[in-house]
Amino acid sequence: MINKILKFRYLLKLFVFIPLIFYFGKRSYIAFDEGFYALQARWILEKGNWTIPLWWDEYVLDRTIGLQFLIAKSQDLFGRNIFFAYLPTTLASILMLFTTYKLHEEFFNKKYAIISPLILATTYLWFDYSHLATQDIIYSCLVTLGVLALVKIKSKNNKFYILLFGIWIGLAFMMKTFLVFVPLLSLIPYIFFEKNFLFIKFFWLGLLIGFIPFLLWMFSINPYLDKNIILYLVEKFNFLSSRNTFTNPFYYYFWNVPVTYLPWSFFAIIGTIYNISQSKENKYILAFFPIILIATLSIFSTKTPYYSLQISSIFSLNTFVGIKYLFNSHKYFRFFIFLTSKIIPLFIFALTFTYYFFFKDSVNFNTKENTFIILGLLIFGLSWSLIKNKNSFKEILITLIIGPYLFTTFVLQSGLFTDRSRELREKMEYVSSLDLVKNQTIMVDKNGINNSRSQSKIIRISLSTPKLGDGLESINQLKKSELAWTTDLKTTKNNDFYEVIYEHDVLNPWKLILKK
Repeated sequence: MINKILKFRYLLKLFVFIPLIFYFGKRSYIAFDEGFYALQARWILEKGNWTIPLWWDEYVLDRTIGLQFLIAKSQDLFGRNIFFAYLPTTLASILMLFTTYKLHEEFFNKKYAIISPLILATTYLWFDYSHLATQDIIYSCLVTLGVLALVKIKSKNNKFYILLFGIWIGLAFMMKTFLVFVPLLSLIPYIFFEKNFLFIKFFWLGLLIGFIPFLLWMFSINPYLDKNIILYLVEKFNFLSSRNTFTNPFYYYFWNVPVTYLPWSFFAIIGTIYNISQSKENKYILAFFPIILIATLSIFSTKTPYYSLQISSIFSLNTFVGIKYLFNSHKYFRFFIFLTSKIIPLFIFALTFTYYFFFKDSVNFNTKENTFIILGLLIFGLSWSLIKNKNSFKEILITLIIGPYLFTTFVLQSGLFTDRSRELREKMEYVSSLDLVKNQTIMVDKNGINNSRSQSKIIRISLSTPKLGDGLESINQLKKSELAWTTDLKTTKNNDFYEVIYEHDVLNPWKLILKK
């Protein structure tokens, strides 16, 4: 009987994450980067080319085909449904939460181990990217898995974890190529001072196993290229390391990380600082690893929020440490209670009312989305306002989690993080219902893809087009009764050869035309 109850408790721990991970309503893509990858996955299935990433009829050689392959294979196995395009990301999210749970057990103990993955699941950056069909969560999951394997290696006899530490490197390279060297560099102090396994054959065997997908892909794609694919990937790395549109100042992460790790940033920073003075082994992973990683990323020219995702599990552990430290501190306990029960709830209430009275009508959210946002914020603020001096540590932990948990649940179920191009989706559903469009292939005039705005629109339009045709160099290539998406206003306006079937501001500058 006791064993059955214990099993039920473990199942309950799984169920608590369901509202944070799964959304079964209507979905739509954003253009970059998930729409781009989803469109490439569509071409894999429709053209049968599982080797070369495509952009219409051109090769895209600045990235691997790892994520596109996973999306296409998921839809190939389970159906051409948008839900299954997100399945690789969803599975990686679940594995990352579980890995965070196991890391908590390793560094602390089984007590409160559920708290760290709950903190992770309610962190803005992780929550955002766990609902995007990009490779960032998959890559971050592999990094976290590598950290767990490293921590689990207690001696040269831990062959499985030594093997696993080798495997994740190659798999992560298939996702984000040279970015894998950033966490490896950040882990060097721990590996150098604490571990002595790099010359064990199981590590090198794991490294080889991990690189098998990339090696197979490299040997498959090279016959189609004029030079080795590695050289193309190096070109992309050189572009990212030089000044470009994603270049930001060196202090970028000093403000970006605290913002994107809300609402736990303050506690994560406190926990990281506290861990520096703690045990030799723990501080290398919990403190030095994230600090070195952020410092390394700060040197790199290209800086984006999702680069720091790979340390989000560690920040979740540090958040737990920060909360525990402040609770047990005679010096800071009153400040901790005052901040969490007074200042933050007051700020959330002020933010909620400001949004409702001044900004609600200026944003493009529907009634459902606005209701869920406002209700979630109010519950968040109310929850934290209930924290009292006399509460036990367990009571404070539960109260701290409930607010962000309900808020992120409401936001997810509102569709804001899943139906991100709602208006465009709705217009495309109408276009697809037109009798003239049903079962008809629609081409795309590539001349219109001349800036980021038109490219963003055509990616999402193409993904919502039931039967997507080829890209055209000009609409003059259209045959009689054929359809196409174009931005060519001069050719189609007051023209005896073309008829505009549909146009709308939401789809602008693209419109659907028919060759008469």
